[in-house]
Amino acid sequence: MAAPAGTDPANKGAKKLPVGQLTSIKEDAAINTLSSEEKSLGFELIFNGKDYKGWDNKGNWVVEEGAIARKDKGGGITYNAKKVPDNFELRFEWKVGKGSNSGIYYRPGQYEYQILDNKVHNDGKNPRTSAASLYYCMPPSKDATNPVGEWNTGRIVCKGSVIQHWLNGVKVIDFDYKDAKYAWEVELLKVRGANLDARGANFQIQDHGDPVWFRSLKLRELKDSDQLDKTTVTPVKIAEDIVKREQAYIDNSKKKK
Repeated sequence: MAAPAGTDPANKGAKKLPVGQLTSIKEDAAINTLSSEEKSLGFELIFNGKDYKGWDNKGNWVVEEGAIARKDKGGGITYNAKKVPDNFELRFEWKVGKGSNSGIYYRPGQYEYQILDNKVHNDGKNPRTSAASLYYCMPPSKDATNPVGEWNTGRIVCKGSVIQHWLNGVKVIDFDYKDAKYAWEVELLKVRGANLDARGANFQIQDHGDPVWFRSLKLRELKDSDQLDKTTVTPVKIAEDIVKREQAYIDNSKKKK
């Protein structure tokens, strides 16, 4: 797992980096543990790698080699020990089986970090529904996924109206829903049921009927003083035929109301 942003406790003169920006990548880092730096930044483990304390599990999720693993029908698994802070950073590792689909919900109204096998699953053909997208809203800037069966690192950073998704050390989404240039994406999000100002959800891992694994889930509440990474992110271009289907979907949804 990549080392977190912030001041390195071992280096008092180190410059504090923006939230989400990497200082280094440690492929051999112990799973389901917090580094000294993560502890100093206020991260907490929300999955201990041993059992589902703090989680609502219907019985279809098991602990497999220190990971949350979907094994049977029964629905998603929800972290109910506490609500998601209004402003937060979640770090996690994930991997999928061939053709698998899942996601992490983190705000009320279908705010979802998409988990996907981009190469095989049909959702991989549409950037708005590909891995690390804000599902059916904001496409990532690129496909930064590792091959199926290998672990990926993910991050969700939310502060105010800004939402960032990171994948394998790359910021692939930087979305401010109050920015007028994202009016179309906001419309798509609203059609799915999003209340832009709603807060206080529980993290939920989606059961889409496929084998998926999650581990090293680490959460911290962001302070007012925490600065977001400002690196420019350019969303991948959406094909015209996809945009036409989106317009039809929006029109039909409005007719039903």
